[in-house]
Amino acid sequence: MTDDDRRRRGLEMMDAVYGAGFSETLPDEASPMLAETIDHLFGAIWARPGLSIRDRRLLVLGATAALGRADLVEIQVRGALANAELTAEQLREAVLHLHFYVGWGNGTQFHRGVEAALATTGTEPAK
Repeated sequence: MTDDDRRRRGLEMMDAVYGAGFSETLPDEASPMLAETIDHLFGAIWARPGLSIRDRRLLVLGATAALGRADLVEIQVRGALANAELTAEQLREAVLHLHFYVGWGNGTQFHRGVEAALATTGTEPAK
């Protein structure tokens, strides 16, 4: 596989993960970190068979919740909503479930990221 093939595959996978047109928001000149993210993380890892994008997203959400990174959670949740992989109800259930595994502080950040993504996508507010 050529470098151009890896880049194309990575950009296509980014669009599949985050929604059509996501790759068009990236800068024309990729830093080394962004280039490896596109070529390796998305072109090789996310593109592997064996797990669906939804399965991989759930793993990333769990890991990101453990890090307490609401900003990264929000990106993943927007992708899940764009691809109709998870509903607001399922995401809120994940928040409750993960609170007990990642600690209350990190769970609160996970909740913040989920609710921010739901708000920016016009999904129904929490009841």
